[in-house]
Amino acid sequence: MARLAKTTHSEHPWVIRRLAPDFEVEDVWAFRTPGAGPDDFPVMLRAMRTHGGIPRQTGPVKFLFAVRWKLGALLGWDGPATGTGARVASLRDRLPDDLRDAYPGYDSDEMPLKAVYETDTEAVRELANKTVHTLMHLGWVRGANGDHELRMTVLVKPNGWFGRLYMAAIAPFRYLVVYPALTRQWERAWLHRDGSPTERDGMSR
Repeated sequence: MARLAKTTHSEHPWVIRRLAPDFEVEDVWAFRTPGAGPDDFPVMLRAMRTHGGIPRQTGPVKFLFAVRWKLGALLGWDGPATGTGARVASLRDRLPDDLRDAYPGYDSDEMPLKAVYETDTEAVRELANKTVHTLMHLGWVRGANGDHELRMTVLVKPNGWFGRLYMAAIAPFRYLVVYPALTRQWERAWLHRDGSPTERDGMSR
């Protein structure tokens, strides 16, 4: 995984840019998917569903999420009144008819971020609570080496000063624990997409 400049997201004509111009780009990351082609985005999404998810994460990541949900429950950060359809409108309310009527993407109880829309090259999920309204944008683009690669952009709309303080407080945990673990999980998911490791599974990280 490589962290990219925020402008790499804004330079691409993603659908999300037209739908969410009021959200700030927080992070942009590229994940290695060796040998991937332009039509492999659905393959990557399936691999992430099979090999990804919080239950399959490392112990430190699961511990951080458990602490976060416990704090949220104690302090009332994640109640129904703080989420989409209550404190904020869902991004789905902004979708054009063709996207609103299409399959939004896979959802399950273990996924805190819920599907908004999915196309051949983009997938968007969202989460809202008392601290922030956040979007996770997954995009499929051709990388510098000619292979296509997965890019993840985190877009946020903090809830006032409290939300900005919260985002600043969790930044070290995201960069030092969550993102490195996510990298290993998602890049391994691509390598094991057919159910077995590839010959490149031993590439250095």
